[in-house]
Amino acid sequence: MPQRIVWPDGKDFAFTIFDDPDCDTVENVAALYSFIGDLGLRTTKAVWPIKGNCTPRIGGTTCEDQPYLRWMQDLQDDGFEIALHNVTYHTSVREETRRGLETFRRLFNHYPNSFANHTGCYEGIYWGRARLSGIQRVIYDLLHLRPNGQSQTFEGHIETSPLFWGDLCKDNIRYVRNFTLDDINTLKACPVMPYHDALRPYVNYWFAASEGRGVDSFTETLCESNQDRLALEGGACIMYTHLASGFFVNGELNSRFKFLLERISRMNGWFVPVRTLLDYVRHVRGSHVITTAERNALERRWLWHKIFHTNGRS
Repeated sequence: MPQRIVWPDGKDFAFTIFDDPDCDTVENVAALYSFIGDLGLRTTKAVWPIKGNCTPRIGGTTCEDQPYLRWMQDLQDDGFEIALHNVTYHTSVREETRRGLETFRRLFNHYPNSFANHTGCYEGIYWGRARLSGIQRVIYDLLHLRPNGQSQTFEGHIETSPLFWGDLCKDNIRYVRNFTLDDINTLKACPVMPYHDALRPYVNYWFAASEGRGVDSFTETLCESNQDRLALEGGACIMYTHLASGFFVNGELNSRFKFLLERISRMNGWFVPVRTLLDYVRHVRGSHVITTAERNALERRWLWHKIFHTNGRS
């Protein structure tokens, strides 16, 4: 078992948020970030750098919208991390992905350090069934069979595919999100993160996250008793969410979300973006290559969570 982390400046625990841009507008998320920033928290906001030409399964505002871009750049200047959620909201071939990465670099003066696959993009890297190994993959396939008997395939890591961009990911992106788990203490649920997986070489380091997709699951995970346990365990929480999904409605912050974030901000936590948190863990523990036993245990835990807590949702 990896050693317990001693957090900087005598802090008891670490807490951050990874927020995807699904359904984003300036109107439905900017107020949330003003609130988060005023509390002293610094978190990670993923973006789509370019606007797509096709109809997305799930869309939102991209960095081609100038008010949205200016707001993203202001967030970065204020200490928030800007990350990537694929280059746009639908499937992109390799050259579009390359263009999107270069656009991100031009807009934010660096390539993205952190990344999460978007569910509507078939250039997802090691996504869908490719996230899993052995019997865990068989179970996943049974959960996701289509009428033709086939499971969804994502091809970002397949070198013969026009969607391949694995080399671009390896060259430019440090951390990629994989499993979302049912524990506020992400580091306890996935104690080996950030880790490299030799079976998935185009990703430098993987990280896990805690379940918080929408406002209900977010506030359930972040409840008072879980906050207290996170501090007691000296853990780290990376909440994975979509802040455009019910957190700010009719001009008002969700009251339960507001209360819980205010509460945790008053605790002795280290509130930094995902990249900063993972860099620190790697600095303390060194780089880790996941073993077969560790991989199987992590995949089984995620499948259990998926089947019994998210009704099979990806």
